Amino acid sequence: MRTNTYVRVIGSTTLVPELAAHCAALVTCTLCPRLVRYRESIGDESYWGRPVPGFGDPQATLLVLGLAPGAHGANRTGRPFTGDAAGILLYRTLHALGLATASESVSRDDALRLKKVWITNAVRCVPPANKPDAGESARCAPWLSRELAVLGQVRVVVALGRTAHEALLTHVHAEHSLRKKDFAFRHGARHLLPNGLQLFDCFHTSRYNVNTGRVDEPMVRAVFTAAVTAAGLPAAKR
Repeated sequence: MRTNTYVRVIGSTTLVPELAAHCAALVTCTLCPRLVRYRESIGDESYWGRPVPGFGDPQATLLVLGLAPGAHGANRTGRPFTGDAAGILLYRTLHALGLATASESVSRDDALRLKKVWITNAVRCVPPANKPDAGESARCAPWLSRELAVLGQVRVVVALGRTAHEALLTHVHAEHSLRKKDFAFRHGARHLLPNGLQLFDCFHTSRYNVNTGRVDEPMVRAVFTAAVTAAGLPAAKR
């Protein structure tokens, strides 16, 4: 069993107390036995091997929502979209728009900082074959709701992939009844949700999607440029 060092890491950042407490509680979660066994079976003692908390600016108005940690990416490094190919295009895009201080995320201890952006996942533990089951997604859903409540200023969510899109609709549906078919996932789509959030859909920035040509840098840049404008953020294009 790996030791829990995230409380120490939080202490060296500018996270507000409520958000720090949320992240510290998250990394101790063991509600999904299959995911606990799987995450701890990967790698060695250098791997994070726990639920992966969100990362970014506590004053974020834009939230980026992915599927789940990668086995040798975030499950290894402890930071979303860090350490594998899925984060390459994402962080490059954020940096190009002036929302990240670097174009590459290397580890949770590097100097990269996000500006008015928070990155997290719908499911916080790496699932076998990148496919959480329905029960696991449901048990993880409250963590997203708590995170959004603590962040407080989020106005826009970019969902990377259908699973993330569905997770946000589930969150909204808990307090504002909606018909999910009225908010179908489509790359480039923009949805105004009943709770006032704006949801932008984007194909996931995974290696598979990039290599097969399903998504490319101009496609991702277009979605994020629109989302940044909707969130009221200045985009310093590079």
